[in-house]
Amino acid sequence: MLRDPSLIPLSHQHQHGLALCVMLRRSLAADSTPGNVAHWARRVVDRYELELVNHFEIEEQVLFPACGAMPLIAELLDEHRRIEDLVGQLRTSPSSGLLEEFCALLSAHIRREENELFEQAQRELPREVLDRAGAEIDRRAVRVCL
Repeated sequence: MLRDPSLIPLSHQHQHGLALCVMLRRSLAADSTPGNVAHWARRVVDRYELELVNHFEIEEQVLFPACGAMPLIAELLDEHRRIEDLVGQLRTSPSSGLLEEFCALLSAHIRREENELFEQAQRELPREVLDRAGAEIDRRAVRVCL
């Protein structure tokens, strides 16, 4: 199914998260020295602060409430908290294992939102709810270039 225009800003942010994970994994496969691990941990923290904080706030304050009682929402909220915890650990104790755990969780989380939540929202939410949420998402979304 094509992505509804109301959700496109969040999908763009998802693409950035997936791209970060691809670049990180490739870099660590080529060079897993402590200096490179520290470099990527800083990049993850920076990207989290620049884009993921905004992304999670939009989902939690706009999209999730619009979705109502979908059972998936509680699981996605738990994943947000787990991602935040991993970023906190990367701030103080960067390791290639934590970076891989972050990438695995973020990638799986994004795919769940795209393939399950967004698809369900597009099928089930009334047009006016999607449009109202979309206007607020668009107003709040931070747009960054990679």
